Formats: sequence, structure tokens, C-alpha cells
Amino acid sequence: MPTTAVLTEPPNPVPATASTRWPPVIWALLAGTFLVRAAGFAYPFLSYRLVELGFSTGVVGWILAAFGCGWLAGQLLCGWLSDRYGRRITLLGTMVTAAVTLPVLAAAQSATAVFAAAFIAGVVYDAHRPIVSAVIADTLPSEASRTLVNGWRHFGVNVGAALTGSLGGLLAGRVGIGMLFWFNAAACVGFALIALRFMTPELASDGAADRPSYREALADTRLWLLSLASLAALTCAAGMFTALPMLMTEDGLDAAAYGWTQVASAAAVVVLSPALTPWLSHRALRGTPMVGLLATSSLVLGAGMGAAGLASSTLGYSLAAAIAVPGEIILFIAASDVINRIAPGHARGLYAGIWGTTLAIAVIVAPMLAAWSLDTGGDLLAGVTTFTAGLLGAVLCVPLRALLAGQFLPPQVPLPARPAPVPIQA
Repeated sequence: MPTTAVLTEPPNPVPATASTRWPPVIWALLAGTFLVRAAGFAYPFLSYRLVELGFSTGVVGWILAAFGCGWLAGQLLCGWLSDRYGRRITLLGTMVTAAVTLPVLAAAQSATAVFAAAFIAGVVYDAHRPIVSAVIADTLPSEASRTLVNGWRHFGVNVGAALTGSLGGLLAGRVGIGMLFWFNAAACVGFALIALRFMTPELASDGAADRPSYREALADTRLWLLSLASLAALTCAAGMFTALPMLMTEDGLDAAAYGWTQVASAAAVVVLSPALTPWLSHRALRGTPMVGLLATSSLVLGAGMGAAGLASSTLGYSLAAAIAVPGEIILFIAASDVINRIAPGHARGLYAGIWGTTLAIAVIVAPMLAAWSLDTGGDLLAGVTTFTAGLLGAVLCVPLRALLAGQFLPPQVPLPARPAPVPIQA
């Protein structure tokens, strides 16, 4: 693991938060990210498609697990590919693959074909995440600018996810579940065209020293601690759309009640993001990684989703979901800030991809943890275990902060020159 201390550059006198200074490629990738997330029907509506096909509960579980495994593998693979062969070609390849695979997933009838298509769809479903993260780090030299872009990127992802559920529910009854997969494929084609138009081709890395190495990345203790802390926090965040429905079902609340919790969550994102994002961008000017804020976000997520264990009404669950939102906003921005600072320039995609696997794993862990808690001790234990996960994420930030303490120092402000002594006149 590198141990050389790094002195960050002094803050740019020009405000880094001026979004009008972002290059066109940044705007284009933000638009593409929003597009594929708003039309990202494949994952949330896959289970409904499988029920339509008449598969048993066990088969449905295996196919959903295949999608999740593909999602995890895609983060690792696509992050590495973007470093090795270029951001543009990797993004184009994944979006074209998605555009071909999703209609196959909509048309497949046999369990074997659906299983294979689900795995490939999982690989490319969120593949743009590490690629876009790497492009942001490549293009914007200021940590404040990167933080601001990542904040609005997360805002777009949340708004897009809210649209996915609402639009999907409306369209499914009119055009069918299968057509939603075609809409998702069309959005991927749109993102591919955006990449073709706005991203410049890059040369593949030639020298071995410039090639991304899994061995180098996995030997970085800082990345391990960041990933484990993020996994604990993201387990709480993932509970918002995996564990929360299970808790609400236990209290006799239906899908419409769960929909109100998502409305509350989306409203909190819309209200809080414009305030938190500029503040976090200003915080990035300090020159030190946002490890303290990462710990805070984990505690907020744990407290918010842990409070769901005490809720019994739609209002109570909606308040718990809204309380967790600031933690989720800060988590993604703070984790991106740490990744940008510790990742070598030739392995930014790989580092972002390895971190991206934490979300895929959290989506698997959160419902398993909730199911075990509900079977063992009911709602209260589910709340306690969720809060414990958030607390664990905060605790893991302590050794991470210690490791980074000597490597990133605050900007040095030069002291004013001492005036020359005035000679005393005789």
C-alpha cells in the first residue's frame, strides 16, 4: 500500500462550484446516467416477469440471485476494462450488450435461457457506475468540482429511481412487463449514442506499470476498509427497498403504503440535495478525505432505518425513510471523495468498480438480515441489527481515518513575509 504523503494543492481561487464550467462530457454523462436509471425497469420488475412465466418460487430466487451475481461481477469487470481499454469503448460495449440482452430477457421462456440472460443483464445493468466515476475523476482536477458533480449525479439517480417505480407501474398495466425491458434497452441505446458523441476515444494502456492490477488494488488496506465501511452503511440504505417492504408486510401494510414511503424518500432527496451538495463541495476544499462524514452518514442511515423497527404505521415508516435520506446522500458523495483521493490514476475505474460491488452485496445482505431478524425477534430485532450495521460502518472509519491521516494534509497557506527591520536613526 502506498505510504507517500501527499500535499494537496491550494484551493483554486475560482469557485469550484460553478457548474457552468463543467465540460460537455460531464453534462452528457449525467444526462445518460439519469436516462438509464429512469428507464431502468429490468431489475425492479424482473420478479413480476418471472411470475408471469409461471416459475416456482425457488426458480425465481435463483434467477434473481443470478442477476445479483452478474451485477457484482459487472462492477469488477467493467471498472478494470475501462482502465485497460478506455472509458468510451467500455461504456459503448456495455450499453450495446444491454440493448441486445434486455429484449432477449423479455422474450425468453425457458428457465435456462432466462437464467443466462438475467446474469448478463446483471453484468451490464449498473456497469456505467465505475466508468462515469472514473471519467469524473479524469476530467475534473478539483475535489470540490468532483464532489459537486457526484452530488448532482446521486440526485439524478434518486429521482430516476423514483420515476422507474412510478412510470413502470403505470406502463406495465398498459403495455405489459415485457415491453418495459424494451424501454430499458432503448435507454441504453440512447446512452451509447451519448458516449459516441461526447466521449473521446482513448488508447489502451501499453506499459505494464500503467495497467490496472487487481493484486495492487486488493493489497490496498485503505480500499478494504472503505469498502467494508460502505458495505455496512449500504446494508442500511439497501434496506429502504429490500427490508422495508418485509417489515411493513409484517405489520399488515400493503404495497400502496410502501409506495408512500418511497414518495417520502424522493421528496427528502429533492429538498435536501440542493442544500447538502454545495456544502459538501465546499467541504472538499479542505484537502482531507471525508472519512468523518462517511462515518456520520453510516450512523444516520443506521438510525433512520433502525427506527423502522419501531414503526407500525405508514406515517412511521415514511418518517424513517425520510430520516435516512441525508445519510444516503452524504454516503455516496463521501465515499466517492475517498475513492478519488486514494485511487492511482491508471486504476480509477478498477477502484470504483471494486467499491461498486458493495452495493450489489448490500442488496443481497439486507433482505437476508431482515428475514433472519424477523424470524428470530420480530420488528424490534430488525431495527437493532440495522442500527448495529450502521454503527459498524462508523467504527470501521476510525482505522481508515488513521491510515489516511499522514497521506493527505490540508492545504498550506503561506505566512505573510516578516517586514524588514527599520534602521534606528541616530
